Amino acid sequence: MSLESVNPLEGSGAVGAEAADMIEAVLPGVVQVRRRTLRCGSRGGAGAGFLWSSDGSVMTNYHVVAGSDGKVQVVMTDDRSFDAEVLGSSRRLDLAMLRLRNAPAEDLPTPPVGDSDALRVGELVFAVGHPWGRRGAVTAGIVSGLGSVGRPFGRARYVQSDAYLAPGNSGGPLVNTRGEVIGVNAMISRGLSLAIPINTAGAWASGGMRTRRSRSRSRLGVRVQEAVLPASSRDPAGQE
Repeated sequence: MSLESVNPLEGSGAVGAEAADMIEAVLPGVVQVRRRTLRCGSRGGAGAGFLWSSDGSVMTNYHVVAGSDGKVQVVMTDDRSFDAEVLGSSRRLDLAMLRLRNAPAEDLPTPPVGDSDALRVGELVFAVGHPWGRRGAVTAGIVSGLGSVGRPFGRARYVQSDAYLAPGNSGGPLVNTRGEVIGVNAMISRGLSLAIPINTAGAWASGGMRTRRSRSRSRLGVRVQEAVLPASSRDPAGQE
């Protein structure tokens, strides 16, 4: 076969249609998380999340709900809105688990979860979220790196890709071509998008999650005050 006979666009329509079908199946399980805050003079923000289980659990980022009173609003793709409470969170991992109130379990489409340990550099991935408030937006990219990245609270493992993220994307799913969630979109670092591996998030949710109630039982004899972080530390892509 000669080079002249090769059409690089041949079959691209079918691939695009398959990707569109996959995204349509994932979108109903992606939500918008609206934070309410009690801090005087500050305003709420919005990020993304996705249904973790049919009992109304929603996975998102810690920084999406940080500063709230533990209660947030979750908006589904079909415009249904539910109050939700923060069940548990991890500042170090930048993860939070919410629970919807009065949500019908039979009508909560949960996206399938993949295996982030099986990811390879070069794989095509899709970031689903609400950049700049545009609900249900999707961007595509490739996995450009796998490993740990330094953060203000220690090193953490991330899936690095060039899928575009913006404020409103944080907490939303990073999915593979099979429509499986393989990461939780978290932040932008040096122009690249970082997602928390879903295996890390799953392990935290199943065994390491500390609830708000359990955290309230202990007190440390320290005083917390604001500190200015270096400009190169991180750029969360989570709130408007």
